[in-house]
Amino acid sequence: MSPATVVPVEGLPEITAGADLAGLIAEAATSLADGDIVVITSKIVSKAEGRVVRAAREDAIDAETVRVVARRGRTRIAETRHGLVLAAAGVDASNTSPGTVVLLPEDPDGSARRLRKGLQDRLGVRLGVLVTDTLGRPWRTGQTDAAIGAAGVAPLVDYRGTADTFGTALEVTVAAVADEIAGAADLVKGKAAGIPVAVVRGLADLVTEADGPGAQALVRAAAEDMFRFGSADVLAARRTVRDFTAEPVDPAAVTRAIAAAVTAPAPHHSTPWRFVVLESVQAQAALLDDMLAAWIADLRGDGFTEDQIARRVRRGEPLRRAPLLIVPCLHAEAAHRYPDDRRNAAEREMFVVAMGAAVQNLLVALAVEGLGSCWVSSTMFCRPVVTKALGLPDAWEPMGAVGVGHPAAPAPDRPPRDPAAFMITR
Repeated sequence: MSPATVVPVEGLPEITAGADLAGLIAEAATSLADGDIVVITSKIVSKAEGRVVRAAREDAIDAETVRVVARRGRTRIAETRHGLVLAAAGVDASNTSPGTVVLLPEDPDGSARRLRKGLQDRLGVRLGVLVTDTLGRPWRTGQTDAAIGAAGVAPLVDYRGTADTFGTALEVTVAAVADEIAGAADLVKGKAAGIPVAVVRGLADLVTEADGPGAQALVRAAAEDMFRFGSADVLAARRTVRDFTAEPVDPAAVTRAIAAAVTAPAPHHSTPWRFVVLESVQAQAALLDDMLAAWIADLRGDGFTEDQIARRVRRGEPLRRAPLLIVPCLHAEAAHRYPDDRRNAAEREMFVVAMGAAVQNLLVALAVEGLGSCWVSSTMFCRPVVTKALGLPDAWEPMGAVGVGHPAAPAPDRPPRDPAAFMITR
């Protein structure tokens, strides 16, 4: 393999809206040759494309954000409409006039394609173009440049199926070469140096005839992202799911979710939560059949017609569609006993609140595991039936049931709720 070299492109003027960026780079980088990769800082692309706006930085971040992944104080890690996750949604207030901020290019891959065409038309050579921006990285201190736009460069090299030096087949190795090139080019660029463009030479095997899939190929699909939920996403990720696939549920995932559930607060340093996990079809059917019979008997006793009963019992169908059931139970053995009913009622309420906190923890943890769930109150209406069907100790009080499984379809968007409508401030 021939060595790669990285050379800064010097002499570019301050870029303003409408600038012929390809022409300016072509004039400054006169020695561009076949197989070179031109690496361009996104800020000058944004400036040329008029993506400099007069706005407060926080307002611009709000406008560019589609999802807040994490927040600490005023710092936000946000996802943009491009699918990029980065600080402040890529909004930058440096190296721009006071009172203005620079936004990311509207379409970084499109920008890279246009710049590539402009350079190749002027110079008659086959080039690759990367548009880059500075990103932080989870678990690593410091920032590095990464490709947010690409044209004529293979953004990924898939080594799966090839052998390493010991003959072992590689199974998961896919190299993000566009990001590696972006990081290398940043060694000779940099904000302080005022050099926004570099040329990487010696990697012609990565330069393609077609523009290719662009840097969008580097954005991991949400369904494949094991770290999808940032701290701001976790609670909102919990959605009620009533339709499930037939895919089995990993018992280890359920155990981890229950481990999260039992971190809930509880009165008197107690542990009042118990969870009955029904994995077998037989156990689930036995419980649900007994509950159904009791429910129908109650409804008939209340004078409901058969049609009315049929409509009501359909509310329990989500539990029958779930591959796994969990019955949370309250075991309030640590509750204090008082001589008056008022204090005893308050004591019980404390434990019920603790049970609710544990159930919420359970539902959120299941969502983090990629599992859907629905909490149904039905077991609370026929506790003796549930206790008998499951062989529970008398002191365990069933507190609903949770259906668990892989969602059959994405949950609909949650209707917006204004927190002010639920608050009183004194």
